[in-house]
Amino acid sequence: MNQFARLAIEAGPLAAFFVANSQAGIMTGTAVFMVAITIAVAVSWRLERRIPIMPVVGAGFVLLFGGLTLWLQDDLFIKIKPTLVNLLFAAVLFVAHAMRRNVMKRLLGTVLNLSDEGWRTLSIRWAWFFLVLAVLNEAVWRNFPTDIWVNFKVFGIMPLTLLFSAFQAPLIMRHQVPEEPAESGPTA
Repeated sequence: MNQFARLAIEAGPLAAFFVANSQAGIMTGTAVFMVAITIAVAVSWRLERRIPIMPVVGAGFVLLFGGLTLWLQDDLFIKIKPTLVNLLFAAVLFVAHAMRRNVMKRLLGTVLNLSDEGWRTLSIRWAWFFLVLAVLNEAVWRNFPTDIWVNFKVFGIMPLTLLFSAFQAPLIMRHQVPEEPAESGPTA
């Protein structure tokens, strides 16, 4: 899948949520978000015949907490969804680290080839980052109007994540392990 398609699949549901919320409010925005994320996961499956675990978990949380929001007519549930998702990701990474397992390596090992120390450091950094995102989400939804929270969710979390990812480049470069050359057959 090309980068534009991947970006559209990942950012499309958030954009739909933002537009629907700004036009018709949080309940409509939530319903549109649920439909859009379901479509995004289906398109991802159709194009790649696999769906990465993080988007599946995210979609599951959107459907669960979005459903609760609509059913109970209480926007609290959609607002705490990012907090709970980020706490889950942080907990998984911290627990895996404590058990000397590396979830990041399992998720990204086909894309990145890092030393064990590099994977450990990257995992801990992401765990702390997810924890910070959870705290930020709590601070914003509890202290600002819903429209400000939606703006933060759309225009704050994604750029912060991209910026944090970019700041991991030096660590990745420092701990990158060269790939082993493929063995060639015997020469005559």
